[in-house]
Amino acid sequence: MTRIPLIDPASATGTAAEQLEATQKAMGAVPNMARAMVNSPSALQGYLGLSGALGRGVLRAATRERIALAIAESNECAYCLSVHTYTSAHAAKLDEEDILSAREGTATDAKEDAILTFALAVNSSRGDITDADFEAVRSAGVSDAEIVEVIAAVGLNSLTNFFNKAMKTEIDFPVVQPGVAGKADAA
Repeated sequence: MTRIPLIDPASATGTAAEQLEATQKAMGAVPNMARAMVNSPSALQGYLGLSGALGRGVLRAATRERIALAIAESNECAYCLSVHTYTSAHAAKLDEEDILSAREGTATDAKEDAILTFALAVNSSRGDITDADFEAVRSAGVSDAEIVEVIAAVGLNSLTNFFNKAMKTEIDFPVVQPGVAGKADAA
């Protein structure tokens, strides 16, 4: 059970109602994470703002989903892993093999693989990457804009991972547990 109330969009008022409506428009649904996060409308607005901005950036949706999967697996966040396994397949059209590879931090495409390796280095080092980490992503042809957006995506996904783990957000997608690559478990 989620540690804080999940705000029902039908009964929300004021800024909370506005943010939940914005969530519905941006995501096509109001997942439990948003219903919990809107306890602070400013927090939900910040999440939606960065997520929306990155959606208009240079990284493809499939790349952003791969990063989300790798970071959720690394941070052991079942909520985000469940969400992004679903959205990777249904929105970004990744196949099961691509999803499993992303969870492991790899991709068959050399540039995508370098991006995932870099994202995991940023996450595990809390941003204190080595010169070798930077040179590896640079030598794979990743642009400055892409590097910046990878770091931003790691931050965004870490935010949601930490939030959902701290709040024990009830998973409202087919459940996928970290460390159990490819297996959906009943909640």
